[in-house]
This record gives sequence, structure tokens and C-alpha cells, in this order.
Amino acid sequence: MIKKLGDVLARLSMKYLPDPFIFAVILTFISFILGVTITHQSVMQMVINWYKGFWSLLPFSMQMCLMVITPAALVAAPGVHKFVDTLADKPKDGKSGAFWVAMLACVSAMIHWGLSLILASIFAREVAKKLYAKGVKFSYGLLGAAAYLGQMVWHAGFSGSVQLLIATPGHFLEKEIGVIPVSESILTPMNLFVMLLTAVLPAFFIAKMAPKEEELQELDPEIVEFLKNQHVAHVKRPENPTIGDRLNHSIIVNYLICAMGVAYIIYHFATKGFDLNLNIVNAIFLFLGMILHKTVASYVKAVSDSAKSVAGIILQFPFYAGIMGMIRHSGLVDVFAGWIVSFSTVKTLPMWTFITSSIVNLFVPSGGGQWAVQGPIAVKSAQMMGVNVIKVATAQAWGNCWSNMLQPFWAIALLGITGLKARDIIGYSTAVMLVTGIIYIIGSFLPVSF
Repeated sequence: MIKKLGDVLARLSMKYLPDPFIFAVILTFISFILGVTITHQSVMQMVINWYKGFWSLLPFSMQMCLMVITPAALVAAPGVHKFVDTLADKPKDGKSGAFWVAMLACVSAMIHWGLSLILASIFAREVAKKLYAKGVKFSYGLLGAAAYLGQMVWHAGFSGSVQLLIATPGHFLEKEIGVIPVSESILTPMNLFVMLLTAVLPAFFIAKMAPKEEELQELDPEIVEFLKNQHVAHVKRPENPTIGDRLNHSIIVNYLICAMGVAYIIYHFATKGFDLNLNIVNAIFLFLGMILHKTVASYVKAVSDSAKSVAGIILQFPFYAGIMGMIRHSGLVDVFAGWIVSFSTVKTLPMWTFITSSIVNLFVPSGGGQWAVQGPIAVKSAQMMGVNVIKVATAQAWGNCWSNMLQPFWAIALLGITGLKARDIIGYSTAVMLVTGIIYIIGSFLPVSF
């Protein structure tokens, strides 16, 4: 029954939801109109408020682009593909395949959401190829949905955009809340409770949804042909290399620059303890990717290939920043915060923040972009009610990733890797989302520390 509901919601989302950039434009117009009508700003003043914010997130935008590119480039390393190919031999049927794909997706999402998305997608495809070669019937859509589950849980992990951003000096809410280290956000018992449960339970949930053998159909011939044509291609050194080619393919040159990066990362943790922020996380994945690729030429190609996936961030973030500028400078932040406070209590504010965040995520499908729009409101409402800011920031982060299962925006990369269509996976993923929501609701009522 839950899967059927998911199928209906998926059809509606695919039929009526336009490109996310359209939502950024629509939300811009809505914020503009509300500023004029509710806070009585002049039309020109709202334009000024909009432009005040428009370019304010450029450093953050670059950080978020690297959060996508660096893990994707890392997964493209030859050694990673060899590991995935070996691992894909383990599942014996569709049910165990879905379980292990989901487990890899969710556990790796706690390390890095971008790593999870690409790694689990490739794993799902390779498991499908192995099962098909063995003559085993399975649901490929279920494997694809299992690979997507990491995007439902990642914001409780160590790559959480909200938590890493507020731990980064100079973030856009620093004047309001200061710099908050991850030891006071990601590593709180409240978040660790959700992290541990959501890293494991979704795999059991989706394995339970595996169709019975008599319900399974043969794979679509187009999918079979797609799977047969998926081969890993890596950069090869030219037969008659020039001096430039030798430098591009030099392991020594590559490892020398990596040594500098690794030296600083070690220095950072040795002097600052477990201090994670957006910059240091990007540095870790950048240099680890370069080490695994062995040469600059190989890494440059991997970055070039993965850079195509950040077009949405580059285009949309200035508009999210403009919306943030209108909300903050027009006084709408006080109006919105007051509205949320009006039907919340000290205990229920995090829960309502989670619910509203999961709704807003359908229109602003970016953890960082959504925090730019909703963060000032969440912080203001917490301050008005005397609620720990970390509780609402964490709940907002959870809501952002939870409803991804109904929003196919982040599934675009997965669909390209697997050859599936959104309608093949969203029904399954939505069903798991509805069940997993209970964990997040319980977590929102827990204290920050026990």
C-alpha cells in the first residue's frame, strides 16, 4: 500500500514539478511581493534588498560545487572501480542486492553525500550486471531506489551542509549564532541517535520490499543493452609523449603536490582536534582523489566529467542568496519566525522545523541553498522561543534530506549511471521515506545532550 502511494506521489511530482531553477524564480517573486505587502517595503527597496544578497553566497557556492565534484572524481579512480566490481559479486539475488546497495549508500552517505550518490549508483549497476549474467531475476528499480537512499540520510552525517557551514568561519549567520563546531552539532547524542539508525535501518526496509519471484518480469531490452555497453575508460599515457604529456602523467609531480595537501590536513587536525568544516572536508576528498588517480591527467579528466553536475548550483545559488537578502533585509524573517512560533512550543519547534524543511526541500532541492533561504527564519524562531539553535538547525538539516526520496532532482546523476527512469525508483524510495520519517520525528524531541 505504501509503495502504491509512493507511485502516485512520484507520478504527480514528475508531471507537475518544473526545473528547480523555476522554483528559485517563483520564490523570488513570492518573497518580493510579501516584502511589499507585509513589511511595506517599496518596490525599489525590495530590489535593493534582493541585490544585497544576490552575490553574498559566492564563496559558499564554490564550496558546494567542490562538495559535488571531489567525491565524484574520487569514485572515478581505477582502484575504486575495482573494489566495486569485486563487491558486486557478493549478492546472490535481488533482495540481498537491494540490502547491500542500500547499506553501502547509507553508510557512505554518513561520510559524504556525494560519495554515496555516485558510489552506490555504480554499485547498483554492477550488481545488476552480475545478477543478469547469472540468470537471476530481480527488480532493477529496487536496486536503483536502494542506491538513492543515501540522499535521505546524509544530512545527519559528516558532510552535512548546515553543520559544516556553521562550523566554517565567515558563514552568513555568524553574527547571529557565531561559529559552532561539529562537536556541538553532528556529534551530539541527538544527531548520533538518528545517524546510527538511518545508516542501517533503510537497508532492512527496502529489502523487505523486494518483489516475490513470481512477480518479477524480464529486464527491459533497452536496460540490458545499456548494461552491456557500460565500460570504464581511463586516461592513457600517449605513445610518444611530449614534455607536457610527461608532466601530466607524472606520478612524482602528482604526489608531491598531494604531500603538501596531506601535510596541512594532518597539521589541521593535530592543532585543532576534530575540527570539520566545508574547506577541510573538500581538501580531504580533493587530495585523496588525486592520490587514488595517481596522475594529474587522470584526475583532471575525472573533475572535468563530474563538473557537469554542478550547473544547477552555479545558476541557482545567486537566486537563493537574493531570496535570503529580501527575507533578512525587509523584516520578513521576523514575520516568518513569528508565524512558526505562533503554533509551536519549546518542545515541538524542532519537529515543525523538520516538517516545514521537508516541504521547502521539494522546491529548493539543495541543502546549502535551502539553509540560505530557511536558516535565518529557523535561527530567529529558536531565539524568540529560547530553544537551542542547534536543535532547529539539526532538524532543518534532517528535513532537507528526508524528502529527497520524493524529489528526483538529486537522482539525475543516479539515473544517468544506471539507465533507469525516475518512475522506476521513486515509488520504492518514497515508501522507505514514509517509514523512516518516524526516526526523524522521534529524534526531533530528543535533547541535544543526554
